Amino acid sequence: MRGKCLIFSAPSGSGKSTIVKWLMDEHPELRMAFSISATSRCPRCNNGIMEQDGVEYFFLTPEQFRSKIDAGEFLEYEEVYKDRFYGTLRSQVDCQLEKGINVVFDIDVKGGINIKHQFGENAMSLFIQPPSIDELRSRLEGRGSDSADQIQTRLDKAEYEMTFAPQFDHVVVNDNLEEAKAETLKLIRNFLNLWQQS
Repeated sequence: MRGKCLIFSAPSGSGKSTIVKWLMDEHPELRMAFSISATSRCPRCNNGIMEQDGVEYFFLTPEQFRSKIDAGEFLEYEEVYKDRFYGTLRSQVDCQLEKGINVVFDIDVKGGINIKHQFGENAMSLFIQPPSIDELRSRLEGRGSDSADQIQTRLDKAEYEMTFAPQFDHVVVNDNLEEAKAETLKLIRNFLNLWQQS
């Protein structure tokens, strides 16, 4: 059976990555896997292991990336810096879907909305929302990894991103992590028709 698309978007610090990791680690019955993005940056070495083409990313030159853009091969893409592109290849996602994999997109709000439009009923978009901007501020401050200016920039971006929440199929407010996990799992099971499994 062909897989479906599961789109997750959220402001930084909302707990989205924690929820997605829990779903993938604890619920193999969901048959979830990330889409493998393409990038024009060079492979990096992580803990002495070099990133591999087709595993962490598909590595393309800026010229190859532009040619695929011109050919309409990307579901979405972004030029983060000059000649530094990231994007999702339609062929890669179709290949995973054909294998019955439910493809996970951990993506910015505009990219998430765009992918939902392209896949329609075969995609479910979820917006993971912090309970409030004040709560988000305290979470970001609690991380201890950002300066006050960086936190304010993230909060400004979060307020902007939250204006897109109504365009998503479901909004999960992460006020309590365990409840947010359970709600997200229920939504995905319903979407994949796995509700009968415990």
